[in-house]
Amino acid sequence: MGMMIDGKWETDDGVWASKRDGKFHRAESQFRCAIGDACHPAERDRYHLYVSLACPWAHRTLIMRRLKGLESIIPVTVVHPHMLDHGWQFRPEPEPLYGFTHAYHLYAKADHHYTGRVSVPIFWDEKAQTIVCNESAEIIRMFNSGFDALTGNSDDHYPQPLRSEIDEINGYVYDNINNGVYRCGFATLQDAYEEAFDALFAALDAIEERLAGRDYLVGEQLTEADIRLYTTLIRFDPVYFGHFKCNRNRIADMPNLWRYLKCLYAMPAFRDTTDFGHIKQHYYYSHASINPTRIVPKGPNIDLGGPLS
Repeated sequence: MGMMIDGKWETDDGVWASKRDGKFHRAESQFRCAIGDACHPAERDRYHLYVSLACPWAHRTLIMRRLKGLESIIPVTVVHPHMLDHGWQFRPEPEPLYGFTHAYHLYAKADHHYTGRVSVPIFWDEKAQTIVCNESAEIIRMFNSGFDALTGNSDDHYPQPLRSEIDEINGYVYDNINNGVYRCGFATLQDAYEEAFDALFAALDAIEERLAGRDYLVGEQLTEADIRLYTTLIRFDPVYFGHFKCNRNRIADMPNLWRYLKCLYAMPAFRDTTDFGHIKQHYYYSHASINPTRIVPKGPNIDLGGPLS
């Protein structure tokens, strides 16, 4: 993530802290087309996905891509974990379609006048040579159903009977947990940090209680709500606990959340798309305002009941 401010690419994950209130604010995604639109039909050999393995928002798309069997239909390019003065970069090799070295080149190709936030994931249409969408919540829904006719995979992770409940829990988790850890980490005033901290752990306590005696957040099946929560939970103990000062307790200290996280991690779509090396390198190295020494910690040791990538 990253954005253009006064001609300079901002690198703090596409966020800024208001000098007035010290609070974290996240910019809105601006490319919002969809598969099935007249200009973006579902086709093979047409689309490309750009992600960071460190980014929780991009991680959602990788999980859904794997769950829906889209690997042979939608190839992926991964940015380098270090995001510096010019934002997300492709190295040691440039990206494969145009030889670009930075993600902002894709945004400029899609819109020569674009000066907004440069974020991942980027869902790219090779034929139209533009960005279909850069909003992960919308991309995972495209992946959930938009290519079923090509793959024959009809698994539905946003089923109609559960949609209202999924939408409700998604909103709560996003505001207080997904975005809540960032509101803690990028707060610049004590009061703003403490407000975010309290909201974060109140929400984690509520989800801990919700998961008592159940395997999934909504209904009795894996849904997009679980995907969206997982990408924050899996980063919590290695990064958010220390780096973002979310240190009341670890996820490992919350029995229901820890059991839930381990069960999700045991699924290949979750485990094989989780890269702790990228995650730690990105957060600790890229956020100079939080960690100016850029020292990346060796720990912690995390036992999720399977191999750690």
